[in-house]
Amino acid sequence: MTYSRKLALVAGSLMILATAPAVAGDAAKGEKLFKRCAACHSLDAGKNKVGPSLAGAVGRECGTAEGYKYGRGYKAACENGFIADEAFLSDYLKDPSAKLSEIAGSKQRSKMSFKLKKEDDVADVIEFLKTK
Repeated sequence: MTYSRKLALVAGSLMILATAPAVAGDAAKGEKLFKRCAACHSLDAGKNKVGPSLAGAVGRECGTAEGYKYGRGYKAACENGFIADEAFLSDYLKDPSAKLSEIAGSKQRSKMSFKLKKEDDVADVIEFLKTK
């Protein structure tokens, strides 16, 4: 195997690892943590609150929660399209506005000001949401 092929293999592997969640989550812990989220988010499909319903949120295409009016920052990011997969949610839950700004390519603000600071908490909430 040539040096350039080895380098490409290593670079590709690193990119895959960089997009994967760093910590395996615990859905039971995530369910307890979700109580903080429940003030603004429902787990019932189609039942929106201040934030959209999170039923089926993991893997959802950008801006498609039925009946929810997304803010300008989220809409701007949606113009570039994305899927709310584990990698997206991992960054978004830590800093929603920063993640939307990154996707949109310009400074954006998210309606969601709540941030999960601990990596384990983020992984746990994502694991819980995967069950809904």
